[in-house]
Amino acid sequence: MSLSAATRQKLKQVSVATLCTALYKRGLRNQFIQDVHPLNPAHGNMVGEAFTLRYMPAREDLNPLSVFQDRAHPQRKAVEDCPPDAVMVIDSRKDPRAASAGSILVTRLMVRGCAGIVTDGGFRDAPEIAALAIPAYHNRPSAPTNLTRHQAIDINVPIGCGDAPVFPGDIIVGDAEGVVVIPHEIADDIAQEAVEMTAFEDFVTEQVKGGRSILGLYPATDPDVAGLFAQWRKNNSR
Repeated sequence: MSLSAATRQKLKQVSVATLCTALYKRGLRNQFIQDVHPLNPAHGNMVGEAFTLRYMPAREDLNPLSVFQDRAHPQRKAVEDCPPDAVMVIDSRKDPRAASAGSILVTRLMVRGCAGIVTDGGFRDAPEIAALAIPAYHNRPSAPTNLTRHQAIDINVPIGCGDAPVFPGDIIVGDAEGVVVIPHEIADDIAQEAVEMTAFEDFVTEQVKGGRSILGLYPATDPDVAGLFAQWRKNNSR
């Protein structure tokens, strides 16, 4: 079952931090992709189903520049096969010493309507990618071609990206802080819980700015908090 428009919209309005807490409540502690950063933090939330590409260490005799002439080369094929509204997630073995992709491939994903791209390695042409109208996340800029260290080997298989497990079809959400992976089967529930958590956290923030202590408020153990929150929601149509 594909990601519903309603759940996609909810996920566009909540933070990765809040989603991580909702996942932690369900015992999922390792869904945040470590050491990846947005090239352009000004993009809104990136939301889409995972379409994966896996690299292995390059073997030089199998990885000359001529491999790109093969239309079935896994990296090139992945760019053409990644569905619209999906996020390409690349397992680069946390190795940014060679680029996972460059601006031309990311531009192709953008034109095809993909929702974003994430690698635990690096991108070449990082300034150009930052200027594109597509969210992109990586470890750090990396000019050398991927062929110098990476060999594209599998498309749309389970991978690890920044120590997070990513299965094809999992829901990927990125914001200005980072990227989280939500198992597809619980995405609707996690999205709804995150919306509720965000409303309460916005209420708490307003209370704290007004001078109230966090003790008894966050978490809500004081008896008056529930009533105040209910009135706040009514006043703010939340």
